[in-house]
Amino acid sequence: MKGPSKLYKDRYQLKRFGRGGFVETAMRAGVPIVPIAVVGAEESMPILARSNTLARALKLPFVPLTANMVLLGPLGLVAYFPAKFKLRVLDPVSFDVPAGQERYSRSRVMDESEAIRTSIQDALYDMLSRRHSVWFG
Repeated sequence: MKGPSKLYKDRYQLKRFGRGGFVETAMRAGVPIVPIAVVGAEESMPILARSNTLARALKLPFVPLTANMVLLGPLGLVAYFPAKFKLRVLDPVSFDVPAGQERYSRSRVMDESEAIRTSIQDALYDMLSRRHSVWFG
């Protein structure tokens, strides 16, 4: 749960995509992955802090303190700030491996996962450089 729990200061900086399970699943199924870059979501409910103590007590991955909660109280749990969302669908990524294998090369899976993360990150940086406003796009 790295992405959803990022602090506002870390917005649009993608973390490593775990162990690449999504790539291995696509390889096994013989289907491409269609990466999508999204700009705007990280301003709609910015996380200011996380409570690890409360998260452990509630057995949750994380408990956020959002700007929405600070300004709107309990309503901030469900009310989002207005933000213009923009999506960019990137080229599909296909894998030249036989579908249905029980195992795939771990290094290949990780390399493909990192390449997909990098392409999304590059698209995010490009989209952010073209954006004029959080509210109007």
